Amino acid sequence: MSAQISLRGCLQGHNGWVTSIAASPADANTLVSASRDHTCLVWNLQAGDMIDDPSLVMSCGTPVKSLQGHSHIVEEVSLSVDGQYALTASWDGTVRLWNVKTGKSEKTLSGHKKDVLSVCFSPDNRLIMSCGRDRTIKLWNTLGECQFTLDKESHNDWVTCVRFVPNMEEKPRIVSCGYDKLVKVWNLETMKVEYNLIGHSQVVNKVVVSPDGVLCASAGKDGCVIVWDLANGVENFRLTLEDPVTDLVFSPANYWIAVATTNEIVLFDLETKERVASVKPEFPPRSAKALVAYCTSLCWSLDGATLFAGYTDNVIRVWEVKAM
Repeated sequence: MSAQISLRGCLQGHNGWVTSIAASPADANTLVSASRDHTCLVWNLQAGDMIDDPSLVMSCGTPVKSLQGHSHIVEEVSLSVDGQYALTASWDGTVRLWNVKTGKSEKTLSGHKKDVLSVCFSPDNRLIMSCGRDRTIKLWNTLGECQFTLDKESHNDWVTCVRFVPNMEEKPRIVSCGYDKLVKVWNLETMKVEYNLIGHSQVVNKVVVSPDGVLCASAGKDGCVIVWDLANGVENFRLTLEDPVTDLVFSPANYWIAVATTNEIVLFDLETKERVASVKPEFPPRSAKALVAYCTSLCWSLDGATLFAGYTDNVIRVWEVKAM
């Protein structure tokens, strides 16, 4: 199977790199993005016509709320299952809980001793996980109280990303990755490491879990995407790219994974292990001194037909993805 990726338009409003994007699980017209400009923007999406020339920018949505309160870079944003609340992780050392509708900060979760790099809701919205440069992973309740700190078997360097594994009722688990080149699978009943997934040769930037909770994929500066079996902690296969990976995300509609590098966005078929599509930044730099923008964050729409991509030129590009 192949795919076609076409630029539908852009979302412009940030004044810094777009670090993270989250689509509302409850409303296909709502998107939230985080940025190095210390804010998050809540977007109302509207249809944009197809455009062939990437230099012609068409707006695909309007920012309706700006979530302001962090005093440093916002590294990640995560939305609750009902789409009503957002979590943000910031280099100011805090996590904040926001009401998406009002744009107000309702809780500040303080406890990390250094920059917070990742945060997420549990599938049932009852728990929050965060991690950061203090080398710890923290488990919180929604009241903002720290319930447990995973530090005894934790990473021996910065923890870059943490994710819940679906099917929490069967076996509550999380996965994490870090600068120590490791991916760890944790059992939340015992608060201990179930598997250390060893395979990367450099910093691991991101780890993501498949929608069915069977697989996880990790990637980072070594340009390798490793797909792991969560049942036994074994490497299934790896996909090799030529550049450092900045983000990756499983498709909710196809057996695909989208991977962003410092050079391109690539769509892989997980069954054939083949590239089905790729797109490079063919838009011109904003000035003579500006570097060519690259993608730092990815997010699929709920139906898997649209891929939102945040770039280092502060723009979110909206790509339409069609299976051929």
